[in-house]
Amino acid sequence: MIQLHAQPYDTSAKGFYFSRASKYATSALNNRNSCGDIVEEYEIQFIDGEDIDCALAKAWGLNQANFGAFLEAAEDWEDDDRTRYVIAVGECGYSHEQVADDSTRVDRTFYQLSNMKELAEQFVDEGFYSEIPEKLQFYIDYEAIGRDLSVDYSEVTIAGTHFIVHCA
Repeated sequence: MIQLHAQPYDTSAKGFYFSRASKYATSALNNRNSCGDIVEEYEIQFIDGEDIDCALAKAWGLNQANFGAFLEAAEDWEDDDRTRYVIAVGECGYSHEQVADDSTRVDRTFYQLSNMKELAEQFVDEGFYSEIPEKLQFYIDYEAIGRDLSVDYSEVTIAGTHFIVHCA
């Protein structure tokens, strides 16, 4: 379960924890500063949840205006959808509006691999560099190919999982 904290910008008021938009609405309505005025502005902080949800919150740009949609997405989306969003927005620079409804439609590729050398090995195995005679396969410098690939691909770790990403 995700737990968020609403930290008032008004230093004379106290913040509160919540995990549902309805709990936020109730608590915000009853939250008052030292003068008895209703507190209107909050910084929304991610406090607890799965690592992928923390990464999603960071990519989402969690704030007072969008936390409800964030909570909905975190609850409804599969881990793969959340990862795709984090890669698209957090790593590739797409806007929230470009990917929020369908994070699969943006143009980027990612591989769950440990390093560029593994990507080079995969590309050679898949015939990316055309057919390589069996006699020559022992002489391929996968590390050099990996260095070349690092011009167009980036390495990123999201929620403890390492990815190689290509943003188009």
